[in-house]
Amino acid sequence: MKKGLLYITLGLTLFSSGCTHDYDEINTNPVAVDASRYNANLLLSKAQYQYANTGYAQLLFESMWPQLLASTYNYYSNGDKYVASSGIIGYQNQLWINDYRSASLAFEMTSLASDKQLTNLASVGVIMKVLIMQHITDCYGDVPYSEALKGKTNVFTPVYDTQESIYTSMLSELETAVNALDASGDKLTSDLYYGGDIAKWKRFGYSLMLRSALRIVRANPTLARQYAEKAAAGGTFQNIADNAFSPTDNSTGNGNGTSSALLVTEDYREVKWSKPLIDYLKANNDPRLGVASEVPPAGLKNGTNSSLAGDRTPSAQIGMPNGYDLAGGSTDITKRSDYPGSTGAAGDIYPLGKYSRPTSAVYLSRSAPEFVLTYAETELLLAEAAVRGWTVPGTAAGHYRNAVSAALQSLATFSSSAAISAATADAYAAAHPLDESSMNASLKMINEQYWATDGLLFNFIEAWINWRRSGYPVLTPVNYIGNFTGGTIPRRIAYHSTEASTNPTNYQTAVGRLDKGDTYTSRVWWDAQ
Repeated sequence: MKKGLLYITLGLTLFSSGCTHDYDEINTNPVAVDASRYNANLLLSKAQYQYANTGYAQLLFESMWPQLLASTYNYYSNGDKYVASSGIIGYQNQLWINDYRSASLAFEMTSLASDKQLTNLASVGVIMKVLIMQHITDCYGDVPYSEALKGKTNVFTPVYDTQESIYTSMLSELETAVNALDASGDKLTSDLYYGGDIAKWKRFGYSLMLRSALRIVRANPTLARQYAEKAAAGGTFQNIADNAFSPTDNSTGNGNGTSSALLVTEDYREVKWSKPLIDYLKANNDPRLGVASEVPPAGLKNGTNSSLAGDRTPSAQIGMPNGYDLAGGSTDITKRSDYPGSTGAAGDIYPLGKYSRPTSAVYLSRSAPEFVLTYAETELLLAEAAVRGWTVPGTAAGHYRNAVSAALQSLATFSSSAAISAATADAYAAAHPLDESSMNASLKMINEQYWATDGLLFNFIEAWINWRRSGYPVLTPVNYIGNFTGGTIPRRIAYHSTEASTNPTNYQTAVGRLDKGDTYTSRVWWDAQ
């Protein structure tokens, strides 16, 4: 725990002057920065970028658990086949470490801003902390919350709060923080998401409240409805200009971790869009099919061809099924009856060229944006709330139509080569209305769209979380030999590997509340059957 959770908080202790004693004036460092002089705004952009930059952690796990990407490459066996690779512990720990580090930044920012009566900055700090902590609890379950981030007060073994209590606290904190935002108050000067626009932060806060409320709909439908209706009344995202994403800049060392990971030779050569996703796009004649996917160019032996544009013809796209290898046995993908063949040179040992990959011109920039929360997601959640009969403005059909159009248009944030015009997006949305024949039909359509939208925006962790919440799309789990889930799709991530030794009592208490212990198959509170 000290390394994964509290060390960062201790490291954030602001530099203060050294020896004072009777020599304060001559021994005080004139360039040292203490809490009273530090600009807390500087912590905001770091927290925002670090939270969004999930990189290899999501690429190796959550991109393939909900069957959005697929790979025969052994390195991706954790995600594609639920088979532990040599690096699984490091990636299991990575999300825990990075998110608690980001939450520490937000917590420190809130504390400093509150001391200086910077209400807007303090409120945004709370919103960011909730955003990040939701990430953590949704992935792991019961986690340190009420006693977390307090290393400076010598809390080194924090209790693990129940997820139910965490959600109750997060929703209440969100409401207070959003209500405190004031456009005439202090200005945010280091805001990557909205450039300090307080009106957009209000909409972000309410949209996050809506997402948090729907997350617990099965576990506590009364509380879910209460806060979903508050969020809808308060005012969620209005259009794609409200999309929250972190810009990145590889030239400064702040690049896009997911795109950078894909650019590794073996990865881009062997990571493909999944068969369920491509089949979904094809079945719906989705315009994103010819934008987000391409068949790699043929003929370069063992090459990645990443610098060459592929074939984007929709009818040519083929998704790779999950759970296969190139080992020559019964799970060798080249032995499938529907194997499309190779486009490589003679003797190419990577005969996977006809399967569709993420379009190089769209997804491979090391300075690509990293999506956090979008108008499309929010409209889909409002559609679901309306389907459930909750009090929200508009209709389920209208919100669904808005969401589909927004999902198509949002791809342009990656690159102008991914742009789908508003006219095309609107026409497609109008031609594919929400199925309102039954509640289940509507929920299926809404959440399948959520899955595809987040997958195509490379927001894989959120796609996996919402798949667990909703059960859509219905996926066939992989049951590859030696898998660590018994042939089921992972429902959570195992805790940081050092927790059992550094915070044993609280760790064991939390593990005792899990239905299957500290495994990938235990279900968190809101995911209970």
